[in-house]
Amino acid sequence: MHLLHLALPILAWLIAIAWLFKLLEAARGLAKVPNLLADEYDLSPVNTLAVTVIVPACNEADSVAACLESLVAQDYPNLRIVVVDDRSTDQTGAIVDELACAHVKRLEALHVKILPPNWLGKTHAMAVAAGHAIATSKPEYLLFTDADIVFRCDAIRRSLAQAVATNADHFVLLPTAVAKSWGEATILAYLQVMSLWAVRPWRVSDPKATRDAIGVGAFNLIRTSAYLQLGGFEATPMEILEDLSLGRRVKRAGLRQQVASAPGLVRFHWASGISGLLNGMTKNLFAVFRFHSGPLLAAAVAIAVFCVAPVAFLALAAARFPALAALGSVVGLYVLSSRWSQISPLYAGLFPIGAALVAYSMLRSMLVTVRDGGVTWRGTFYPLAELRDYADRLP
Repeated sequence: MHLLHLALPILAWLIAIAWLFKLLEAARGLAKVPNLLADEYDLSPVNTLAVTVIVPACNEADSVAACLESLVAQDYPNLRIVVVDDRSTDQTGAIVDELACAHVKRLEALHVKILPPNWLGKTHAMAVAAGHAIATSKPEYLLFTDADIVFRCDAIRRSLAQAVATNADHFVLLPTAVAKSWGEATILAYLQVMSLWAVRPWRVSDPKATRDAIGVGAFNLIRTSAYLQLGGFEATPMEILEDLSLGRRVKRAGLRQQVASAPGLVRFHWASGISGLLNGMTKNLFAVFRFHSGPLLAAAVAIAVFCVAPVAFLALAAARFPALAALGSVVGLYVLSSRWSQISPLYAGLFPIGAALVAYSMLRSMLVTVRDGGVTWRGTFYPLAELRDYADRLP
């Protein structure tokens, strides 16, 4: 017991130092990430380069029309959109066909009826659309997005201008997640703060910072030549986290990667309520750990130690000051991230709840996937053995 009373304050100080370091690093680094809403970025590329937007859509009848209409309304002239109806069982196919007929010059609809073996639906749909676009219109850039994303009319023009100005092979615009309830805001704000531990956006452009690679499903703009150099999505047919994987592949290949923020320029509503977010994360979180339980359990313990323990340490006099220092640093990170997330920093008060919900979701993702023997997404079942075998062969 005596050793425990000695060890806990030391642990509290170590946690406080880690959070304080992250706050100071983020305060200095995030200021270096361009905000494309600034007047200086209200530009067009020097040359009007061709861009094709790829939109995979599986059972997205509720959102695909808003996405496509926002893309058709872009003020960048040399733009084509290819939407892929990926075996939808709702009205998605009819909606995209109707919009394609109304906007023949900008929008084209493809339909995938059968999923080949050893492919995930989304990666296959994007590979099909990219191959079609490259063969028919030969664009200089491809923009991969999702069917639930809404774009402001100048989003692509500003982003492409920045990509060209920085000579980026891969350009990521950080999207704005719309929170419609306190539960959604609690989880999203927590994830955005914790993402700063996974990737430092201000180091993404540094080729030496190999661990700082970024990819976002809402806005992955890549030079066509770079996409082909990487082997396209044909090189990662079974990758659930295809957006993150694309960013890592770009970085490993020594290609130039850039990132920018722009609150509200590109936005999406991930899921409705806490239950919707937890269900959405069930597919993804076990995949982050390549479907291995050990690393996931270690990460869940780390969340408990770094995110929940400081609150418990408030009850221990010897650990109270470092606990306050740690929690104060967390508040500072919420303030910093709120500048581009548009979620109130007051949600820092629910930080331990956000941590608990995400840790629960991690464990749920593992248990449900193991119990079911795989992942079911958009009506298709993918066996765990195949997903794990594929993940183990990745570099």
